[in-house]
Formats: sequence, C-alpha cells, structure tokens
Amino acid sequence: MSSLSRELVFLILQFLDEEKFKETVHKLEQESGFFFNMKYFEDEVHNGNWDEVEKYLSGFTKVDDNRYSMKIFFEIRKQKYLEALDKHDRSKAVDILVKDLKVFATFNEELFKEITQLLTLENFRENEQLSKYGDTKSARAIMLVELKKLIEANPLFRDKLQFPNLKNSRLRTLINQSLNWQHQLCKNPRPNPDIKTLFVDHSCGQPNGARAPSPANNPLLGSLPKAGGFPNLGAHGPFQPTPAPVPTPLAGWMSNPSTVTHPAVSGGAIGLGAPSIPAALKHPRTPPTNPSVDYPSGDSDHVSKRTRPMGISDEVNLPVNVLPVTFPGHGHGQAFNATDDLPKNVARTLNQGSSPMSMDFHPIQQTLLLVGTNVGDIALWEVGSRERLVLRNFKVWDLSAALVKDPGVSVNRVIWSPDGSLFGVAYSRHIVQIYSYHGNEDVRQHLEIDAHVGGVNDIAFSHPNKQLCVITCGDDKTIKVWDAATGAKQYTFEGHEAPVYSVCPHYKENIQFIFSTALDGKIKAWLYDNLGSRVDYDAPGRWCTTMAYSADGTRLFSCGTSKDGESFIVEWNESEGAVKRTYQGFRKRSLGVVQFDTTKNRFLAAGDDFSIKFWDMDNVQLLVTIDADGGLPASPRIRFNKDGSLLAISANDNGIKILSNTDGIRLLRTFENLSYDASRASESVAKPTINPISAAAAAATSAGLADRGASVVAIAGMNGDARNLGDVKPRIMEESNDKSKILKLTEINEPSQCRSLRLPENLRVTKISRLIYTNSGNAVLALASNAIHLLWKWQRSDRNSSGKATASLSPNLWQPPSGILMTNDIADTNPEDSVPCFALSKNDSYVMSASGGKISLFNMMTFKTMTTFMPPPPAATFLAFHPQDNNIIAIGMDDSTIQIYNVRVDEVKSKLKGHSKRITGLAFSHVLNVLVSSGADAQLCVWNSEGWEKQKARILQLPTGRTPAQSDTRVQFHQDQMHFLVVHETQLAIYETTKLECVKQWVSRESAPISHATFSCDSLLVYACFLDGTVCVFNAANLRLRCRINPSAYLPANVSSSSVQPLVIAAHPQEPNQFAIGLSDGGVHVFEPLESEGKWGVLPPVENGSASSVPATPSVGASGSDQAQR
Repeated sequence: MSSLSRELVFLILQFLDEEKFKETVHKLEQESGFFFNMKYFEDEVHNGNWDEVEKYLSGFTKVDDNRYSMKIFFEIRKQKYLEALDKHDRSKAVDILVKDLKVFATFNEELFKEITQLLTLENFRENEQLSKYGDTKSARAIMLVELKKLIEANPLFRDKLQFPNLKNSRLRTLINQSLNWQHQLCKNPRPNPDIKTLFVDHSCGQPNGARAPSPANNPLLGSLPKAGGFPNLGAHGPFQPTPAPVPTPLAGWMSNPSTVTHPAVSGGAIGLGAPSIPAALKHPRTPPTNPSVDYPSGDSDHVSKRTRPMGISDEVNLPVNVLPVTFPGHGHGQAFNATDDLPKNVARTLNQGSSPMSMDFHPIQQTLLLVGTNVGDIALWEVGSRERLVLRNFKVWDLSAALVKDPGVSVNRVIWSPDGSLFGVAYSRHIVQIYSYHGNEDVRQHLEIDAHVGGVNDIAFSHPNKQLCVITCGDDKTIKVWDAATGAKQYTFEGHEAPVYSVCPHYKENIQFIFSTALDGKIKAWLYDNLGSRVDYDAPGRWCTTMAYSADGTRLFSCGTSKDGESFIVEWNESEGAVKRTYQGFRKRSLGVVQFDTTKNRFLAAGDDFSIKFWDMDNVQLLVTIDADGGLPASPRIRFNKDGSLLAISANDNGIKILSNTDGIRLLRTFENLSYDASRASESVAKPTINPISAAAAAATSAGLADRGASVVAIAGMNGDARNLGDVKPRIMEESNDKSKILKLTEINEPSQCRSLRLPENLRVTKISRLIYTNSGNAVLALASNAIHLLWKWQRSDRNSSGKATASLSPNLWQPPSGILMTNDIADTNPEDSVPCFALSKNDSYVMSASGGKISLFNMMTFKTMTTFMPPPPAATFLAFHPQDNNIIAIGMDDSTIQIYNVRVDEVKSKLKGHSKRITGLAFSHVLNVLVSSGADAQLCVWNSEGWEKQKARILQLPTGRTPAQSDTRVQFHQDQMHFLVVHETQLAIYETTKLECVKQWVSRESAPISHATFSCDSLLVYACFLDGTVCVFNAANLRLRCRINPSAYLPANVSSSSVQPLVIAAHPQEPNQFAIGLSDGGVHVFEPLESEGKWGVLPPVENGSASSVPATPSVGASGSDQAQR
C-alpha cells in the first residue's frame, strides 16, 4: 500500500472515531494493522475480554512471529488459565491448556508439564513461583505492565503506537476542498451550488435550479449510513489481516505460510514468572505492489521512524537496532531497471547429448547443475568451467525390481536435497533412484525405490518431524513418502482420481503439508497423517499443473497447461483457496506443457512460444520476453539457481543454455578461472564434502537455504565484523595426492615485486591491534592499542574512478570537522594490557568496540559515541553480530564466558559456558544456525544459535612440544558456511562444522609464530602474517603455500623486522587479491600484486596428464616440500 493510501486509512479512522463508530474503528485498526490503540487494548485486558484481546492482536502479529510476540500471547493465555483455576473451573482450565497453551510445549516441554501440574493443586498459589499471585484485578494490572513493555519493544509494533497528529475533521476538510475545486471547473458555476452527492463529480445545473449554501463554507452534514459498504480504496499491501495465532491446519488454504527462520532467540525459557521465549518462524509480509515505493513492512528495520533506545539520536539516519535489515522482496527499486536483475544474457552453451527433461542447481554450489534427459541419463555439470563432471546412463541397480529393458525410459524430474548431500531422480517407469553426493565427481548409489505402478511423475524432499524424507507421485494416483535414509515407506496418500502430476511440500507455523496436482486438474493438500486430503480445488487449465512458493515461502503460484494448449500462471490467495491474480502474455495455443520457476521473491519465468517470458510477481502484465539468441524448443525447460543469477534453459539439439545477469557472469568467471588455475596446478577442483544426512544438519541447511532471494553471504570476519560479500560461493578443493606437482613458491623480496602502500600515520598511535576494511571497500578502519580508532578513506578521482581502496593511491586519514577521535572507554585499566575488539555494522555507519572498558557504539560519520554499555568486569574480548537479528550480539569475555546480548532491551539473554580461558574468536554460520567460538584455551566450541546449547567441543590439535601457555585462537567461516578457518600461533586449519573435524592443517614447525590470518573475500586464498615480518599467501583449498612476502619488500631498509612485526591482517571485501596488515609500530600497509600479474603466486605449467583427486582427510602438517619452503 502506498503512503497516501495508508494516510487515507488514518483519515477514515479519525472520521469513524468522530462519528462514534467505536466497534468499526477498532475493527479497521486491527484489519489494517496501521495503528495499535493501546488504550483500547488496556481496557479489554482489564475487562478480561481475552478473545477480543487476541483477535485485536492478530491484526499486528501472530504468536510465532518473534520472541516478543510469543511472550505476549503466552502471558495472556497464562493469565486466562490461572483465572479459570482461581474460579475452580477445571473444565475451562483444561480447555485453555489444550487449545491455547499446548502450542508453547514445542518450545519448552518442561514448562508445559509444570503448568499442567497446577491442575492437581487445590490452590495454584502453592506453587512457589505463583505464591504472590493476588486477586484477578491486580494480576491483570501487573500483567498489563509487562505486556506494554513487550509491545513497545516488539519491532512489529514500531510506528504503530502513535496516531498521527491531525487537525479535527481532516477528511471532511479535504472533501470540501475537492468540491470547491470541482465547482470552479463548472461551465455555469452558480453562487450557491446544491451538493447532493459525493458519488459523482459535482456539476452545477441550469440557472433556474435550487440554491444551496456554498461548499466552501458548508461542512459535510450528518454521518454516513452504517448499512452501506465503503468502496475499495486499494489493496492493503503488506497489511493483510492475520489469522488466529494457532490456526487449524489447512483451514482453507493455510493462510500466511512462512518458511523464513528467525533464529535470534532469547536465551531464557518461558516460565511461570517473567517469560523469555525462543522465537519461531518469522513472517515477512507480502511486499508492496508499487514498484517505485520502498515501503517498510511491519517488521522491517527501516531507518529513522522508531523510538530510539539507549539515548541514540536521529543524526546520520541511525538505524535504531544498530544495523539495518532488509527482507527479500521489499523495495523493488525503480521500474526502469526492473529487468536488470534478470539473467538474460547467454553465458554458456552446453551439449548434453540427449534432450534435457529436468534440471536443478545445487543449493550451495550455485554453478553445479544436475540434468536428467529423455533417455534416462543423468549428468552433473560445472557450468563455470563448462565441464561435465558426471554422466550416468540409466540402469536398474537391483534387478529384483524386474524392470523390463525399455529404451523409452525417461527422466521426469531431478532434484537436490536441501543441503545438497543427496539428489533424487524420478523415472517414467516406476523407479526412483537417490544418489549421495560427496564432492567433485564422487556420486554414489544411495537408494533405489520401486515407488509406483507406472511412471513416477515428480519427486521432492521435505523434513517432517525433523527427518529428511522423499516424496513421490505417480500414474497410480498416489503420493508416497519415504525415509530418505532407509527407503522405508512412511505414508501413502490416496484420493486423487487421476494420475498425480506434481507435488509441492511446504511448511507453515510448524505444520508440514504437501500440495499435489493431478491430470484432472484437481489440487489437494495432505498432512503427514492418514486422514486424507484437506482441500480440493480446480487448477486453471485442469490438466498438467505444477505449484511453487516464492523463495520466502509467503506466496503460492501455479503454472498449468490445458489439453487444448492454453497456459496459465496464477497466484493463489491461500486463505480463501482462490486465484488472486492471473498473469497475462502466453501464446494462445502453447505447443507443449509450459514449465515455470520463481526467483528472488520477485520474478516468475516460464518457457513458452520458443522463448523465456518473465513477470514481476506484483504485475500481471508480461515484463520481458527473450529468445536466448534463438534455438529454443516450443516450451523450454527452465531452472534458476538459488540466488537467481543464473537460469538454465533447455535448447534444441540436446543443448542447455545458461543465462546470467551481472552477478552470474562474475560467478561463472570465478569458477572458470578457478578451473584454469587448478588444471595448471594439476589440482582437481572438487566441491565441498557434504556431510551424510543428519536430521539436525539437514534441517538447519533447509531452513537456512530456503530463501532464494538472499544474494549475499554474511561471513563473520576475524575481526568480529558481519561481512557482506558477493554471490560467489567457491568450493573447498581437494588436495592432489601427487607431491611432485605442488605449486612453485613465489618469493617477494623487493618493493618492485608487488604494490605496497603505507597509509598516512597518526603519531599518537604506536601499535595496531585490530584491522578491517569497510563493507563498501573504500576505507580501512584500525583500532590501536591505546584505544584510538583510525579511519582511512579513498576518494573518487581520475586515477581511482571506483573510489575503492587500492595500493596505487594514498587515502586520507579521515576525521570529522569536529576533530574528535573515536576513543574507547578504558575505565581504570591500561589499554595496552587489554584485549581490544570491534565489529562493524553492515552499512558501515557504526562500529561497536571495546578496549578493556565498556563497549562503545560509535557513529562512523561523526565519530560521536552513541552509547556505552556492559562495564567490566568481565571485559569484552571479542564481538560478533548475529547474522539474522542485528539486535543480538555475541560478546566473548575475558572470564571465558560468551554473553548473548540484546542491544534493544539492554539485556543479557544467555550466558554460554564452555571455555576455560578468555574468548578470542566468534563466528556465525547463517546456513547451519550455529555460533563457533574459540578461546585462549585452544578449544573450539559449536553452539546452536537458536537455543544456545553447546553441540560440540574440540581441543585444537597442537604439534608435539608446542603447548603455549595462552595464545589467541581465531575462527572465520568459509563462504560455503559449512567450513571454517582456525588460526593459532602454531597452525592454520580448516574444520568441517557439523562434525567439528579438521580436514586440512598447516603447521608452522620451523617458522615464527603466526600472528593473524584471514580468508580472501572469495575464500580461495588465506592471508597469514608472522611475527618475523613475513606475510604468506596460501591456497585455501589445501593450505599450500603459494606466495611469501618478506619484510624487505615493504619495510624500509633501516627498520628491522625483529622490531616491527605485522600483528593483524584484513582482506578487501571485493578484491580477492588485496589485503592490509597492521604493524606493531602503528603503521598500516595495503598490498596488491603487480598489475601485470594480477594475482599472488605463479602456477607451474601442466605436466603430462592431470593429477587424480583424493578425498580430503585430516592431516597434521602439509607435505614435506611445503614445510621446507616455509
């Protein structure tokens, strides 16, 4: 809804209130979700009108929207339950327990048991926690105080607690002004016009007509009759009325589905006292329909419209929750560039050898394409390098399946599991085959299922009860669910009267269900039980129909073709089971069944009329049509990759075309170069080893990867920043087993052999303790040991048109006009003895920092201290922002604990204990929903970032005889979010997260200690600095030394490397070959390779043949050759 439409609702609310339409006022408040009337809410709570209280709340939030909402509903239902017990109405109490409170048992089973046990007490006040419960009136008043605090803190109520300041009767005034304007346009204006209606424009009659007072001075009289309905003033956009907090499963079409996780949860549990409830699914509402207006949803963290906590002012557009959050699908941008994000350019053409029938990109490695063909072949392509890694012809694994040899076996569908560890193939002859994928060319037979009588038409993966399952449908009119680990059949759904054509599993509010479509056009929905279909609808076209949700799970679409060739793409109104909009632009008689796909919560695409057609989800008109340089079949098969940067389409002559946008071209080039480098180095490129299926890991990756619209990967940096990087997701490469074909080490000894720049100095600084690039890539931020921050900014110029950081041009040591410095609180400590730490906001506007004293929040534009909090002891030693809730910060402390702190409410939500010495590293994986911590005790811990329980712990493998008393250990996630880098003074190591196993290790046996290391922005390299002054560049795939920069290349001849050492290192966020180091003398150097070389290290020529690839295994130390070179 546009801002003017929103304001019109407020005017109507004012009018209704003035006319005493009290019930209607509150109904419109609830239905629009624009204004939460706290006074009305308080009255209803005081009066105990609980049904109305929850109904009114439902217009603004659902029970599982976030932890605040959950607390609100829990407190209300708990009070209702206690009042029933107090009246000794046991039957009503049991009813409330079963219908209202049981939903919370999922999050805290023990609490639910404790609440249930209250039924056994004669007086619930015998429970210690409820001993101070007074009478009903006082209990409601006490609860209301808590509810108001929760509502005010809940981001969904932001900007909804204050009614706009309007002059009285503003709507009447506007109408009178309009009538005046209409009267001025009359051809025969009369001095006293007669205004008889508002339904049509005013026009004066003939001069002999009746007279009436001038509209200029005549306010509208009387009130509108209640019987009449108001005309539709425009769709409510993102503010659709929400259902009851715990809706009946599949009531109609299960309104408001959601697959977007919100793992930022409070550490405490819900309780009989002050509750603290983990957040469940977060529901970003439907985006606005106006493409030129970026209107904030009810829960988006847009800037400048919120009550500022912690005394933070409005200056420099400070987002109140410290960091801005954007949700996929919001703010579509201007119409003129609407198609820029679409992959429209042909970047690759592949020859499959037989006609592609189905394609699917890997969910993590987004250039890995799975293909199934019309002769039963399956293939795996690395589209970046144009290499076909795997080709398997159809064969029956288990001859007892008794498949008659039939040359007509075709693949109907191929699909990856959510974590990419399995893929399924549905064939036209009763069989389903499941393969496990282990990286590179390693594809293994996992399961073969004799699934249906006749063909298997579709296959999908889902996670009912946190267990990975395979769903199939077939010509025998059934849908079946199979255990993905064992192949055991779990459910058979019968009820269709025609062959089942497609399945679409989904979940909403913890309810798992499956949509299915059949060849008679029927759509049905099933829960994982044996109670039959819950819905029965007709699909447009009434023949071959497929269904798909938008990436965020909030919008449902279907695409169907009739037997006459008429095709339809429609969006469904799930709450009513009705078609919401029908998209236009299909050929009147499609030649074949049209396939479609969705991407970025914004676009629809379909193959029709020898071309690819695109629609904006919010506009039924065709957006653009492309022919991909021709050569397409009548109805091409299509498939987007996860972030929508690539689109695979089937072409004539057994071809596949890969279309890309700008991001996709960058992605393909990265893998093209990677393949070239790897071949020259005789190292086979391999994909990350995906773990065998485990319920936890699979569920985590499924949730984390549900959003195809996420185009950036948040990486928790070594300096504590939550880094936004590009779409490139390189793979962990496998190590060559041929020791004779290692990289030739490049030694850099002279300044002329690389580009190095010492940044302008501040004489007050003696040692650089922390270093980071800004996310924009145009500045470097340092924290010195004396608690002062330094910021260097590069300016746009003729020599530097991008304004990005470069070693070729010196930046300015930047300060605001006030001349103040960002200086941390140091309390009564010596900052030189403290452990400094900082974390940078994603929009580069703020830095959170500590140097032994309080944690400070600085405005990067003004250098002003916005707030300070958490005074020592204990002192903060590491900071990391939660990737999905910017109000949640993980703070490592010098007392070995990790505090999960909520900035907004200034409250420690949880305290994690598992280390024995101070915390020295923290990193989040938004894919696995975990926090990895490291400490000076050389221990690694993995914590679930939803409930904050510890999942695994492991002591770092230290070399024999190397047991330092206390040494920092740092961690940083690889771009795949499955592996992480560990940095210790004795070694570099790559760990796989779910098993917490070391898969690569490089040990500095004879060299100086490692002071710091970091991944390059594309995770292909590791930059490490040593206390002897050297800087080394490693291949991240195998931790092989690629290039060594000796101190003579960057330190003046009169400076000894024994007196000046690099202490910290940072990688540029967009340039993979640029890094910066911070020195013990207060200097900062930026490094880049020579322009003529473009990268660090020279690769040897290819020898005869290519090296074979072996699985990566944990190894202590690298090869002997590597050690000798270092």
